[in-house]
Amino acid sequence: MIFFLKGGTLLRDGLVWAIFCRPGKEPVELGRDVVTQRLTTGNFPLELMKEDGWAWFHFDIVHTLSRAQIESIPSLPEEVRQVLTNLERSTRLESEGDIVFGALPAFDDTSTDDERNVSTWRFALEPDLLLTTRRHPIPALGVVYHELQRGLVPRSPAKVVDRALLEFADTLRRDFARLDDQLDRAEDVLLMLDRDTDLGRMSGLLGVARRRSTELRRVLTPVDRIFRDEELELPEWAEDDLRDRSQRQVHAALDDLLALQDRARSLQDELTSNQAEETNRRLYIVSVGTTLMLPATFVTGFFGMNTGGMFLSGGAWDTVIAGILCFGIMLGTWFVLKLTKLL
Repeated sequence: MIFFLKGGTLLRDGLVWAIFCRPGKEPVELGRDVVTQRLTTGNFPLELMKEDGWAWFHFDIVHTLSRAQIESIPSLPEEVRQVLTNLERSTRLESEGDIVFGALPAFDDTSTDDERNVSTWRFALEPDLLLTTRRHPIPALGVVYHELQRGLVPRSPAKVVDRALLEFADTLRRDFARLDDQLDRAEDVLLMLDRDTDLGRMSGLLGVARRRSTELRRVLTPVDRIFRDEELELPEWAEDDLRDRSQRQVHAALDDLLALQDRARSLQDELTSNQAEETNRRLYIVSVGTTLMLPATFVTGFFGMNTGGMFLSGGAWDTVIAGILCFGIMLGTWFVLKLTKLL
């Protein structure tokens, strides 16, 4: 229930929290008049300007009214306001003068690990203000907020962005560990392969790991590319905390992801090889059986002709003799195949 000034009238908007942070102290909740003054004039009240600290305003832009109010903030450039209210999931990081702004990925608040989706939160960063927006609840921002409430306040708001990225990277590594455990189970089954192994189930297990790792790579690669862009110029006050630290942790997470993908790809190749080997083994058994039965089939077909004077057609034991003859021919065929090393 925070308010924003528009046309001289205080209206409800989607502001989730507004706090003023001082290093080594617990944050202070800001009132509606302070929020309004900072967003409309670009300056805090005189008593806050004397303090060595910065503020964090966090907005929920799920409603059209919230986006319209943020787009009307006069203290921010137009491009920054557009980024803060953009609903696309693309990531970016730019600077204009002393303002750093952009959109970064984070996991939403989905309850299960398998269903956790990647969302996007947006920010505008100044030396004395961090303004963030999101459409879905972002647990990483909540973690940072609670850390601030415990008095773990950094000197620069840029470290809040870096801390949120670190939380995102840590969640990624937990996902990697879970996928790695799945690959461990798949590898154990492949190493102890027997006739009862369900290779189709193994293929599905590897498919889940590869699909999830591909989804995460599509998110991480653009972020890593942004931080490694040599043309990106950030203000000196944000360079160390935001670019250098964030770049290292994002690049490390991407390296772990690439290693996971390589392992999944290797196991998939091994599984494909085992499936081909199993198929060949079954075809081999069928081929051997067909080959052994071929002479017997010829004999039975020959004796089944409706012609006169057929051999073994008049005695009481002729059927037994014919059966023994067929078995003998099959046994002879087996010996011939062994001698010629076809078996």
